[in-house]
Amino acid sequence: MSGTPEKPRLVVHRSLKNLEAQVLDDTQGKVLFSLSTKDKGLKEKFPSAGNLKSSGLFGEVFAQKAKEKGISKVIFDRAGYLYHGRIRSFADALRKGGMEF
Repeated sequence: MSGTPEKPRLVVHRSLKNLEAQVLDDTQGKVLFSLSTKDKGLKEKFPSAGNLKSSGLFGEVFAQKAKEKGISKVIFDRAGYLYHGRIRSFADALRKGGMEF
């Protein structure tokens, strides 16, 4: 799985308390956009980012900011995590926000 300039790869990482996501262009080896629940502006919105509600809100914020950067089509890389729980909630929120994968 690799990303291109037209359809970059969105990689998600989860820990017990946080979610991180970044959009990568693998052909150039560059990070186009990244966001985490640990970022200063988002940390206040998510007192506990380790639940389904917070992962859904994070997905909506991520989709909105990615669309502002001109990113709407991505390849979703769940990085080996099962597609349920917070990963599924994040992915559903991305789709709701207008991202295609």
